[in-house]
Amino acid sequence: MFTKILIANRGEIACRVIATAQKMGIATVAVYSDADKEARHVKLADEAVRIGAAPSRESYLLADNIIAAAKQTGAQAIHPGYGFLSENEAFAQRCEDEGIAFIGPKAHSIAAMGDKIASKKLANEAQVNTIPGYNDAISGPEQAVEIAKGIGYPVMIKASAGGGGKGLRVAFNDKEAFEGFTSCQNEARNSFGDDRIFIEKFVQQPRHIEIQVLGDSHGNVIYLNERECSIQRRHQKVIEEAPSPFISDATRKAMGEQAVQLAKAVKYQSAGTVEFVVGKDQDFYFLEMNTRLQVEHPVTECITGLDLVELMIRVAAGEALPLTQADVKRDGWAIECRINAEDPFRNFLPSTGRLVRFQPPEESMFQSDTAKKLGVRVDTGVYEGGEIPMFYDSMIAKLIVHGTDREDAIHKMRAALNGFVIRGISSNIPFQAALLAHPKFVSGDFNTGFIAENYSQGFAAEDVPHEDPLFLVALAAYMNRRYRARASGISGQLAGHEVKVGEQFVVVTLGAEGKNIHHAVSVTDFEDKSGSSAVTVEDRTYRISSSATLGQVRVQGQCNGLGFTAQVERGPGKNPLALRIAHNGTQIDAIVLSPLGARLHQLMPFKAPPDLSRFLLSPMPGLLVDVAVQPGQKVQAGEKLAVIEAMKMENILFAAQDGVVGKIVAGKGESLAVDQVILEFQ
Repeated sequence: MFTKILIANRGEIACRVIATAQKMGIATVAVYSDADKEARHVKLADEAVRIGAAPSRESYLLADNIIAAAKQTGAQAIHPGYGFLSENEAFAQRCEDEGIAFIGPKAHSIAAMGDKIASKKLANEAQVNTIPGYNDAISGPEQAVEIAKGIGYPVMIKASAGGGGKGLRVAFNDKEAFEGFTSCQNEARNSFGDDRIFIEKFVQQPRHIEIQVLGDSHGNVIYLNERECSIQRRHQKVIEEAPSPFISDATRKAMGEQAVQLAKAVKYQSAGTVEFVVGKDQDFYFLEMNTRLQVEHPVTECITGLDLVELMIRVAAGEALPLTQADVKRDGWAIECRINAEDPFRNFLPSTGRLVRFQPPEESMFQSDTAKKLGVRVDTGVYEGGEIPMFYDSMIAKLIVHGTDREDAIHKMRAALNGFVIRGISSNIPFQAALLAHPKFVSGDFNTGFIAENYSQGFAAEDVPHEDPLFLVALAAYMNRRYRARASGISGQLAGHEVKVGEQFVVVTLGAEGKNIHHAVSVTDFEDKSGSSAVTVEDRTYRISSSATLGQVRVQGQCNGLGFTAQVERGPGKNPLALRIAHNGTQIDAIVLSPLGARLHQLMPFKAPPDLSRFLLSPMPGLLVDVAVQPGQKVQAGEKLAVIEAMKMENILFAAQDGVVGKIVAGKGESLAVDQVILEFQ
């Protein structure tokens, strides 16, 4: 067995590998770019080596620097994680040539299956059903359009070396095919150092279901059941679960056996994933094989009790698999939510900056102890006070739960999301809460078009209605009275003039453009010393109790006998007196006033924000890679104005209305802050 390994990656996956290595008594070496000098994976590893500048092409994609770091530290093996060089056959071969074990498949397997074009050809030769498409590299956007027309729209334009939703577009016409090819090629070049693109038929209303396989150097290959990965936005997975709520045992067995057959054809060693697109009648087609560990591997670990990273390390060290197909379990139900640094209310724009607060829910399952079950697990590469840089993927954590069945897993996940505190940057937690509450998700009736179909106009607060909105009002009144009661107990108050806590309040929920709503509320403490209060709003009464203290954002308690987790804080919005209450994805800002104070508050005028429609503002921090217009140029609504690169994705800014460009304020290559002016209109 190895005594020291190097992890050629960053973020949560680097931390994940370190956890298992430590359990196995193996020393670890982290590598880092200038942007990651203070990153969590650097702090967790036994040693750390700088490998270059912040952009991944100048650090994490430099094989020479990584090999040099392994030699410098005496690492006997390299775990590539996922992304970056994990599916780069030249890197795997280079490791082998240098006498360093590659904790992943052999280079020949990566060459055959890691490359999307080669893998589809091999699958065809093995008489595996594949989706119609053009499987050779395409020379340019003009050829892409001709091929797309020949296959028939819609088509999927895809980077050969792609993964994680990067370098992928769906085109429904010639214009989208032309532009999509160019964007895919740029993203593929920047993310993977390989700009080859292929095109295939886009199967409408499909489900994305993948089979986890595991092979060793002794010819053994098994499958570890399936993962349902159909909940995707822009072809990037958002929620994954195991098992799938859709397929039958017969389909599961057929898909698993086909995946094993494919893996054996290329003498596959290590963990890998065979992805299938599955039709409504459970007919399935080979899509691609990822010759690496997947982001969503924890859900498989939950239902099987296996540590996939440990098995990868043991296989790379020459050990045989310790189990057969008959030994593979399927216990309970697991769900994973990807917690991304993005603002769902601003079309999921990337959000970077400092994590002022980062308090995940309490864990009861752990990366390196997969025997624990029926709980909560958090895989992350960040910490409170750390920075989220703009150079890498937007995912900052994976929240995983394991339940007895799917209903239990959904319940656990909703509670865990309620208790996940992130401040300083925006996150997609409200969107995840909305998805988990959606009736079609709850029933298992969805496909890969679920998000596009149900949130075609983007995501807004109205898309996640609370099942009992008056509970949020009641909680605001309850917490405000707790704060007031604490103030009344402060010593040193003048006798006879102590602060008195009343029972009658008005909760003013603050709406857009000054459209506030007033709720008359009474809060009465029970005399049984339970710490409970009866909160009456309109005709509803809530018995609420909580031991939450002042300044504690995560509030846990009981309401009418049922447990709840919510987030409560004072003054996070524009009004320093307001309480922000968040629960099940819904958020309100409210001021709790006396009846007289509420009447006076109604007299306050509303001040409208300034009109900024003359300016094109950067919606996110990022790199301005292109300004597509010139001063004096007439533009029409929908016309391309600029391109910003952030978190490895190109974001195109379009004109919202017709106009004439006045002045270009920001230049190509400039690093932009949020709301920085790019150009002005006349």
